[in-house]
Amino acid sequence: MKKTIILCSIIAFVAILVLFSACYTVQEDQYAYVVRFSKVEKVETSAGLHFKVPFIDSVQYFPKNIQLYDLAPSDVLTSDSKAMSVDSYVLWKISDPMTFYKSLGSISEAQNRLDAATYNALKNIISTISQDSIITPSVDDGRNDLNVTVHEQVKAATADYGIEISDVKIKRFDLPEENETAVYQRMISDRNQIAEKYRAEGESEATIMKNEVDKQVNIIVSDAKAKAEETVAEGESEYMRLLAEAFNTPEKEEFYIFMRSLETLEASLKGDKKTVILGNDSELAKILQGVK
Repeated sequence: MKKTIILCSIIAFVAILVLFSACYTVQEDQYAYVVRFSKVEKVETSAGLHFKVPFIDSVQYFPKNIQLYDLAPSDVLTSDSKAMSVDSYVLWKISDPMTFYKSLGSISEAQNRLDAATYNALKNIISTISQDSIITPSVDDGRNDLNVTVHEQVKAATADYGIEISDVKIKRFDLPEENETAVYQRMISDRNQIAEKYRAEGESEATIMKNEVDKQVNIIVSDAKAKAEETVAEGESEYMRLLAEAFNTPEKEEFYIFMRSLETLEASLKGDKKTVILGNDSELAKILQGVK
């Protein structure tokens, strides 16, 4: 009775564990990606309780609502080669969950791409506008349409990433010191940092892929060894069966015992020591002494 209770408890525990592993919840402002062996099986967009394959599928969540990304201030040059620092932000959201996952895969990567796209748009557009038109409200040399133009260019540059750009706004223009060399050095340093970041992310991804390959290799080797051991066990089982069939009478069995005894004696006589001690009741001793 006690064993039955323990068995039922174990079964109930395992069932609860499987049930919890098979369930996941999605909030109103979330996309849920069901991933199986690094492949997205489906994207759940409806809120509530959902089910997946326990212990195999994993769930990754991404926001569905509009995200605010506040870019770090960047240095740009105007059409009259005057350096300025521009501070801006981007409002964006995931519009195509599957494309977003395949092309970017993370919020941080999306922010990196938004950073690059916004910086390029600001650099290209502001390079066509004079500094006076930017800092003097009475001079209209293209500043009024600046936010709209930047928005359009960022939207076009990120069209293939599965995201929607709601708005791009410039918060503030600053006037740095008139030192173009320093400005250029900072721009180069910023771009080098981004390049180093991409390089580090690539190396990290390569390490993950290598570890995954090593894991698969270990699994294959382990399965092969297990199969080999199973084959050996089957061969030994078949050998014992054939042996039992070959010596299935008392006479054959006696002959088999006699041959095994001779093999044992031969093995024991190898080496420098040639002395073998046998009991009087040993069948091998009787044969050696000529007793029938």
